[in-house]
Amino acid sequence: DECQWKGPFYFIQGADPQFGLMKAWTCGDTDNGDDEWGEEIKLAEQAVQAINKLNPKPKFFVLCGDLVHGMPGTLWRKNQLQDLKNVLKNTDQDIPLVFVSGNHDVGNAPTRETIDDYCKNWGDDYFSFWVGGVFFLVLNSQLFFDSSQCPELKEAQDVWLDEQLAVAEKQKCKHIIVFQHIPLFLEKPDEDNGYFNLKKSVREEIMEKFHKAGIKAVFAGHYHRNAGGSYKGLEMVVSSAIGCQLGEDTHGLRVVVVTEDKLVHKYYSLNELSSQGIEKELLDVLAKQ
Repeated sequence: DECQWKGPFYFIQGADPQFGLMKAWTCGDTDNGDDEWGEEIKLAEQAVQAINKLNPKPKFFVLCGDLVHGMPGTLWRKNQLQDLKNVLKNTDQDIPLVFVSGNHDVGNAPTRETIDDYCKNWGDDYFSFWVGGVFFLVLNSQLFFDSSQCPELKEAQDVWLDEQLAVAEKQKCKHIIVFQHIPLFLEKPDEDNGYFNLKKSVREEIMEKFHKAGIKAVFAGHYHRNAGGSYKGLEMVVSSAIGCQLGEDTHGLRVVVVTEDKLVHKYYSLNELSSQGIEKELLDVLAKQ
């Protein structure tokens, strides 16, 4: 049923609630300074309350990775996970939650064990789903970043991705949209390698594959700032964090409206979304059947 186009809809994208980073960043100890996350709890609660108030309701709420700051095996991780789950369970039950794994969720160089642990807590690390004629792919971008500890898992995701893109081609979907944690690039497809993007050689291969498959956009987080650019019609959308900000942006969420021929999106601060909701221009786009 969801393979059919039924008219415009919207979803909410958030990234990096990352319980524990604000304290760790402030004290300059990002490895062990994450022993408090009261501030992030408040921000995540504000995000959930803002989403619950929206009318009409979004089709889903996707969190693009770094759910908590504690890396696999670290001291505060279990408590951070529990506190985040406690906040998220207050999301309106008619708004499905979609989780994307980030480097803090599976480790910078993930292993089978760290990925299994993530899956136990949040569900599969890669999967696809349909909403109203649009095909969505959730990817584990850490396998693109460093799969040295689990090459067979990267290979499995690669094979699966090719199969999914073949399905999408057959089904004549309206759009294909990808969610991952690490952006392909921040502003330009040929920018230098860095901590916040994928390596050039990897990036070029993925961008070309996505372009050939007709993928419309890739939504990511990881940068804790808003950024983005495009490659041959493929839009790269980097959204800032619900939690700790590393630039000039505010704690926020992105509203993404999907129409028959395009995607229209805007980043809102949590305060804006809480107090005013979605602005009239986006609601008008949504109302046009």
